[in-house]
Order: sequence, then structure tokens, then C-alpha cells
Amino acid sequence: MKIKDLIILTDMYGCPNRCKHCWLGHMPNRKMPVNSDILIVEYFKPYFRSVTFYSWVREPDYCDNYAERWQRDNEISFNAKPQRFELASFWRLVRDENYVRFLKTVGVNKVQLTFFGTEEMTDWYVGRNGAYQELLQATELLIDNQITPRWQVFISTKNATDIINLLAKSRELKLSERCKAFEDEFSFFIHSGSCDGENRKLYPLRINKEDMPVELIPYYMNFSETKTEAELCEMLANDNTCFAYHNKSEITLNIANNFDVYFNFTHMRPEWKIGNILTDKSSELVRRIKNEDIPALKVARNTPVSKLVKQFGNQKSHKIFDCVDDYKAYLLNRMVKTKLSLG
Repeated sequence: MKIKDLIILTDMYGCPNRCKHCWLGHMPNRKMPVNSDILIVEYFKPYFRSVTFYSWVREPDYCDNYAERWQRDNEISFNAKPQRFELASFWRLVRDENYVRFLKTVGVNKVQLTFFGTEEMTDWYVGRNGAYQELLQATELLIDNQITPRWQVFISTKNATDIINLLAKSRELKLSERCKAFEDEFSFFIHSGSCDGENRKLYPLRINKEDMPVELIPYYMNFSETKTEAELCEMLANDNTCFAYHNKSEITLNIANNFDVYFNFTHMRPEWKIGNILTDKSSELVRRIKNEDIPALKVARNTPVSKLVKQFGNQKSHKIFDCVDDYKAYLLNRMVKTKLSLG
């Protein structure tokens, strides 16, 4: 019986960046065959109440025919339509004068742009030279077309001081005043991000809570609710529940460009692979999806949080975590890697 809705995010074209904060993890760029989209939708369609198809999992609109691509995503989706949210490609914004107009036509009114400080820091984190200047140029293009930029900033010990300079840059550009001119509000917000994918590798650079520059605290999302690792270890030391991801009526899948399938829970690592569309029978792969029957989730369902803390927690660490679940996910991924390391 078709009782669930399915959302599919597919890495059809790749990504121009190699961001060091990417929670999905780095993957090779490989353009998928033209009819992969139909193959994927038809593979899942018999089993779900609706199928919503997106042709990107990393960079939105990373193909030259992005307008036709968006139309096709809508056409092949079944009983549901994809949404735009606040996502756009800053890489394409600065290379295609028609792209910003396309965003307007599909109802994009805000676009999130990710910074890591000023030029040196942002280029290092994004993984290519010129990224910072492109983000500034994208900001101007958006405002000129009455689309509001939202500056998201990831903080660490490496870039904390430089983020103060970035905040000054946003004021120098008068972004708040310019957005108010078309009755919207510019936002500048900071966080540490999750601790999976590429960002897990930056755990040694995770900032201590007491080292947060006082000038940035008003811009840090829910700073008063953040915890240090030591506080979390104490809080969870006797927690005998298990931290296991779980889908409800809606399931979201990430599909890599080699047709490997993952839940949209955490990074796309071999330990979390559900199966492969080209090699697995659809009935069996869908059974694993609906029953959440994969080794990583079995580890999660059979490992109390207290055991994760005891084995992997650092009771002396003051590294900041934005929420309890981010820390549980970090510990769980360490356990999953220990038990199921597959490459």
C-alpha cells in the first residue's frame, strides 16, 4: 500500500565547490546520463503516494539549461511538485545574466549565501579562489533585482576574528538599508554547523564557547541555548535511550551520481548506503527504505547514548555545539564508523 511520500535529491550534475563544511561529504563530479531522472522516478513510483524529484543534491541549477531542467523536475514529479526554498547557485549568478531573472520567475525572494570570513578564509573553506568575490558580486545582483541575500556564516577557531571583518563589510555595503528599500530585511547569522560530512574533519577547529568574540554573539543563532561538549557529556552520561534517525510519512533520499541511495539523515558515506538503483531490485531496496533496514541504523538502535558518550565523548572539551542532536549525531557517526567502516 502506498502510504508514504518520497522526496528525491539527485546529484545529476555535480558542484563547483569543495566546501570544508559540506555535511554531505565530497563526491566526484560526474554528469549522470540524460534519462537518469526518468529511470529513478519510475524505479520508485509504484511504491509511494507521491514522488518529488530534484536534479541536485549539492549545487542548485548547476547545468546550462537550468530553466528547462526546473520545468522537467516539475513534469516528472508524481503527485507533488518541487519547491525553490532559499537556494540558488552563486557560481551561476555571476556567470549568467539571465539566471537572476529566472529566480524571480520561479518565485525566489530570498537567497542564502554562505561565507566563512573575508577573502582568504572564504576561498579556503569553499575550496577555490575567487569564491569570496563571487559571493559579494552575487549579493549585489540579488539586491539589484530585489531578492534579499541572507549571509550564513560558519565559525571556527580559524576564522572567528575574520568574521568580525565580514560583519564590518556587510555594514560598509549598507545591506540592511538597501534591503529595507524594497521592504525586506537583510540577515547575517552565524553557527558552527553540524559535525558530520566534511565538517566532522574540522572538529579540531571547532571553537570553544568561551572564545566566541563578544561582537558576534548577537549574530550567533540561539547562542544562549548552545552547549559545550563537556556540558553535553554530563547531560547525557546516564541517557539510556538510543539516538536513531526515523522517517515519518515523508521520506527524503539522496542519490549519488553513481546511483547509490542514502537517507537524508547524515553524510553520504558507505556506512549509510541503502543500496544502488542499478544493481538492487526495486522491491528489496524499497523494503530497506520503508523498514529502515540498514546496518548503520541497527547500530543506532542498539547503542545507548550513554555508551556513545563513554566511548567517544570528551568530558574536558569546551567545543561548542548548537544543539543536543548535533552532538549525538557526531558521537553516533563515530560509533558507526568504528563498527562498519567500509572505506
